[in-house]
Amino acid sequence: MTQHYISTTYQSNTNSSVITTQPKMSSTTTTKELKTDLSPLIRVYTDGSVERLWGPPTVPATLEDPETGVASKDITLSPTTNLIARLHLPKLTQQNQKLPIVVYFHGGGFCLKSAFSSTEHRYMNFLATEAHALIVNVEYRLAPEHPLPAAYDDGWTALNSLASVDEPWITNHGDLNTIFVGGDSAGANIAHNLAMRAGSETLNNGIKLRGIYLCHPYFLGPKRVGTRDPKHDMGFNKERAYDTWELAYPGAGPNHYMINPSVKDAPSLKDLGCEKVLVITGENDDIVDWGVLYYNGLKESGYGGNVELFEVKDEGHSFQVFNPTCENAKLMIQCLASFFHS
Repeated sequence: MTQHYISTTYQSNTNSSVITTQPKMSSTTTTKELKTDLSPLIRVYTDGSVERLWGPPTVPATLEDPETGVASKDITLSPTTNLIARLHLPKLTQQNQKLPIVVYFHGGGFCLKSAFSSTEHRYMNFLATEAHALIVNVEYRLAPEHPLPAAYDDGWTALNSLASVDEPWITNHGDLNTIFVGGDSAGANIAHNLAMRAGSETLNNGIKLRGIYLCHPYFLGPKRVGTRDPKHDMGFNKERAYDTWELAYPGAGPNHYMINPSVKDAPSLKDLGCEKVLVITGENDDIVDWGVLYYNGLKESGYGGNVELFEVKDEGHSFQVFNPTCENAKLMIQCLASFFHS
């Protein structure tokens, strides 16, 4: 097995970073040959090295965020797999207060970003304080070094660890009877697939999912659905979405049920292992119609839980992660708060 290390060079003028993952090299210098070029996002070379061209820098946890007052810390969820997460705990109104637990998965096409990215860290702080929830932001493994289903497996491990992990914030302030799973983009895809697995397999210690929320879910299909033609300005358009899916899960294709839950012969959506579902879409998201298709398919599947759709007008893919204080982001977070506490 090839061992890897990660080196990060920060670009202070762009508030972003270039991250390169490379196999340890011998003393003989060789010219690297490009295998996959998904610029301006990521490049993969034939020697196994990966160059991440885009991504916010990572930031440390803090005991009190100056903007929100939220405390954060990094914990190990599974020593066996070295799975870690960042917890975000809002200020408590009572000493022994129990909060909904939100297990969150970041976006980035399964290939980019981190639970420790500056954008994710700030967004989770705002979500924790406004929705008054304990956030468990999972640092799942990224493709292509760890192709799918690695991220799905990490998510399942994270859920199974909640009732047994030795962590006072979870034990003292997390309500294990009120667990939500959610995420943005690829993270929403992970949340859906975990809920499908929870519908057929039992989680440790009797844990059950109260609900899932899917923000701008990363779903695709082999051909266009819907009638809208949104123009998204952040680089994650339909063409790039297909490319990153192939990089993340080579050979699976857009008809694989994990990226296309509505495909014929996919496991029935009625078997989702949770009580309720919230789908959040953006009017200008380039893959918005697949999110709406999922919502309609879930309503028609015979699923016995409650299903909601919240579409944010005039916004694109994962806008709230990058600007959590804008008015539309505040409205979206209010919707999430209601979902967690109803």
